[in-house]
Amino acid sequence: MNLPPTARVSSRIAAITESATLAVDAKSKALKAAGRPVIGFGAGEPDFPTPGYIVEAAIAAARLPKWHRYTPAGGLPELKEAIAGKTLRDSGYTVTAAQVLVTNGGKQALYNTFAALLDPADEVILPAPYWTTYPESIRLAGGVPVEVMTDETTGYRATVAQLEAARTPRTKVLVFVSPSNPTGAVYSPAETKLIGEWALANGIWVVTDEIYEHLVYGGAEFSSMPVLVPGLADTCVIINGVAKTYAMTGWRVGWMIGPQDVIKAATNLQSHSTSNVANISQIAAVAALSGDLTAVDEMKIAFDRRRKLITRMLDAIPGITCPLPEGAFYVYPSVKGLIGKTIRGNEITSSVDLADVILDEAEVAVVPGEAFGTPGYLRLSYAIGDDDIVEGVTRMAALLGEAK
Repeated sequence: MNLPPTARVSSRIAAITESATLAVDAKSKALKAAGRPVIGFGAGEPDFPTPGYIVEAAIAAARLPKWHRYTPAGGLPELKEAIAGKTLRDSGYTVTAAQVLVTNGGKQALYNTFAALLDPADEVILPAPYWTTYPESIRLAGGVPVEVMTDETTGYRATVAQLEAARTPRTKVLVFVSPSNPTGAVYSPAETKLIGEWALANGIWVVTDEIYEHLVYGGAEFSSMPVLVPGLADTCVIINGVAKTYAMTGWRVGWMIGPQDVIKAATNLQSHSTSNVANISQIAAVAALSGDLTAVDEMKIAFDRRRKLITRMLDAIPGITCPLPEGAFYVYPSVKGLIGKTIRGNEITSSVDLADVILDEAEVAVVPGEAFGTPGYLRLSYAIGDDDIVEGVTRMAALLGEAK
């Protein structure tokens, strides 16, 4: 008997949208494979190779039979200790290995966290623009994302007044991200402390994503909320990983740090979903976290140069306003000045339309702001070569200069 189409996939899973950033990256790579000279600003991953000492540690581990077997679902003890040590070194936050769960990248850490914290209809305050995975992970866990809009006039930073206006009796969690994907916004220590104190005073959990902690520029300063507001330690979960800092996106090692009861619950969940992260990747992560930050500092110098270059070039295009980001490796320009225009016979009614025209006509891949909850913007990653930045934005400028 044939089942009706609506019964083939659960409504819970059918409601999930594809990751817009990965979709753009996949389309860009497919066009390149077909011979088109596409320049991709879509994916958020460093263009540098993983540092050699990390790779060598993985190669050595692969030769040892003990790493060919199952290991604890929550992570190798030596990696959990390394994460605790790195957290103290980099942010001044003291945690134990029992407060750490090693996950298959930051996305699993997020899903585990929301699944462990949320009951159906619990609300999660989510400042926008937001990374595409946050609302999907919240909904999968039964929660309700409550968006708080920010824009370029405030540096894409939410205020306590905005958060308070979004709070209801059902509010359980605040998502806090600094430095931010997609905007590159960085909250000052004073702003971070005020928000943390507000969350503590109102009994709201904070899920803080610190994966871009080392990528801050100029006078911006990374600060860890539970360090500034120690009282939050019992109601705060930190998300982090090796992907961005050490150019290890493909190794899939992230983690969550939190109160032991939450970590134990999330570990139980992971024991039934994926079990342990690949052992070779975990050993590579131990090497990364135990080494110095020389390679990280070298990448940061390149990213700093590129952020200034791409911001200057984009901001010179009529119809585009591009703030200088303070962290991560993204720019998030407003393209509202181009909405309603026509480009080569294509009417631009949204930033989705604009991104499609840029890809089709200029062979440049960008991600529209709709993916991040704020139409009228584009996200471009500058974690690509300087020459590609110049070529890509030059193509965009030529095309967008035709807007009428």
